[in-house]
Amino acid sequence: MLTDRQKQILDDIVNEYIESAQPVSSNSLEKVYDLDISPATIRIEMQKLTDGGYVFQPHTSAGRIPTDKGYRFFVDELQDLYNEENIGIKDGLEIDDLDTFEDTFSFFQEITKKIADNSSSLTLSYISDRGILTKDGLEKMLMEPEFSETEGIVNFFEMLGQFEKNLGSFSEEFTETPEIFIGKESPFPKAGNFTTIVSKFRMPNKKTGIVAILGPKRMPYRKNIGLINSLLKLMSEI
Repeated sequence: MLTDRQKQILDDIVNEYIESAQPVSSNSLEKVYDLDISPATIRIEMQKLTDGGYVFQPHTSAGRIPTDKGYRFFVDELQDLYNEENIGIKDGLEIDDLDTFEDTFSFFQEITKKIADNSSSLTLSYISDRGILTKDGLEKMLMEPEFSETEGIVNFFEMLGQFEKNLGSFSEEFTETPEIFIGKESPFPKAGNFTTIVSKFRMPNKKTGIVAILGPKRMPYRKNIGLINSLLKLMSEI
């Protein structure tokens, strides 16, 4: 069980790592976040988080990086708070004039593009009854440091291929609530360094579809969970 102080430090480590893509030190936490405790105390708490498996130290004297367990704790805390952020498709992305779209496909092309632009991750929308897949955001995502080496790119595309291959069955397996697979939680191979956020949605004609955000584990979870939830809210109001 984490103390409130440890929860706050873990939250700050995850947020700082998402922003910087660099191991997070006690000194950087003291400078950037108002923790109101000394660097020595921060170091003690960071060591407890390390011992608990929430963060790890890539090498001696380095800062900390969140583990899958650390990300999972962070995400579980977020899922109860997402709608406090006021980030979403209907309000923040100005997709509210549905009459401007000629058909379902053009609507989901635009939705997919908007989510991709705001998530910096690959976004997929799949219309189940038509077998139509829309993708956007791949080029932007591949600019992230996790893809600076060939291995990261190859692993991601292997995971993506398996994900797309199984899209047809997802309409039955998932509910209209975002599910988040962090690293090795994913059922797909080569997914250890990536996260998938996926949800079923229901269209006005009662048919179902799938929306998913795929990218590095170091993705902006707060925003991405909000984007998916706001899409679900939008579809429920049509």
